Amino acid sequence: MSEHHLTKTRYSSFNLPDAISQGLADAGFEFCTPIQEQSLPIALEGRDVAGEAQTGTGKTAAFLIACFNQLLKHPADDNRRKNQPRALLLAPTRELAIQIHKDACLLGGHTGLVFGLAYGGTGYEQQRKALEDGVDLLIGTPGRIIDYFKQHVFDLKACEVVVLDEADRMFDLGFIKDIRYLLRRCPQPDKRLSMLFSATLSHRVLELAFEHMNDAETVRIKSERPTADKIQQTIYYPANDEKVPLMLGLLQKLEPTRSIIFINTKRVAEKLYAWLEGNGYKTALLSGDVPQKKRQTLLKKFQDDEFTIMVATDVAARGLHIPEVSHVFNFDLPQSGEDYVHRIGRTARAGASGAAISFACEDFAHYLMDIEEYIGHRIDNEAIDPELLVKPKPPAKRKPRKPTGHGHKHGHKHKSHGHKHGRKHG
Repeated sequence: MSEHHLTKTRYSSFNLPDAISQGLADAGFEFCTPIQEQSLPIALEGRDVAGEAQTGTGKTAAFLIACFNQLLKHPADDNRRKNQPRALLLAPTRELAIQIHKDACLLGGHTGLVFGLAYGGTGYEQQRKALEDGVDLLIGTPGRIIDYFKQHVFDLKACEVVVLDEADRMFDLGFIKDIRYLLRRCPQPDKRLSMLFSATLSHRVLELAFEHMNDAETVRIKSERPTADKIQQTIYYPANDEKVPLMLGLLQKLEPTRSIIFINTKRVAEKLYAWLEGNGYKTALLSGDVPQKKRQTLLKKFQDDEFTIMVATDVAARGLHIPEVSHVFNFDLPQSGEDYVHRIGRTARAGASGAAISFACEDFAHYLMDIEEYIGHRIDNEAIDPELLVKPKPPAKRKPRKPTGHGHKHGHKHKSHGHKHGRKHG
């Protein structure tokens, strides 16, 4: 984190248990971010918090520290069964759930608490067994957690802390009925600590907080603009047939160290991926139908610089914490200002600087007015220098998919663990 991103408040100024302080030292954290500085004094006293802050500003550490503090200072009831989690942390996407779990393992490594992870798409029996063996913090996505809950793998009667992360995204993804279902199975709001964090505390999010929290205090950390201050934003106006040549020209000119290119549809994402591969750019492709294990492998390779470019649909716009993304490209403009903010928020995280370059093409230029109204300023536009339009080599041919052995094309039915329980691949 850069110095400008931090406040002068040290974590040591709070009365934190030694186990938490050791975890903070392991992570190299000394000073609070603004959202931590304002939310921690409330939550550490056991009072509910509804917090609003930009993505990448330290919300995860804020609620994890408060959660650990609550559990360590208030030992579990002697009658608690091992399959009763003490804390429930809900995230809208599996990538975000995985990241929260990873941060919990780092910051909570000395607490002795057991962290469980439940998300759709993979690991059904392993996740189930972990919950049966007993966890203190249950971190996951709503669909998979409800699936296990309805099978009585665990219950929430001993839940002392509830956290909703990216609450606005929960609404966007249609999870809100699932959230209400789980919250109603927890102890009453005055019998637990509840924390809700969101990029925007909209009316519907505050309504949720009012109904399921105990007189929550709202904390809003606003920059002058909804977009991160250190993101240099630029827009080009290419014709549709200029988009690929312009993309190649910008990659050649800018030489980004790590970049994400956002596309609106899977079909176009696959086409651009083929063009990039055919022109010598080793690229990862992330869309909604990529199997979970492959997603995690791709993300790890991207973070390890085996790929320097990731082409992604909006499935990657929230919840991914990928450090040191130097450039975000909107190959297609998103439909809303909110999606634009979340996309470009993948760069300039934790106080770093970054660049966001968007194409307002013939198909999507009409979204620009709404985006600029939402962010409250005009985006600087650049003329297209003819030298930027690189003549592309042919796109790479897609390799034929190997048979999976599942025989779906032949109409064979296969049993899959838990499918009859109607779980969602959250």
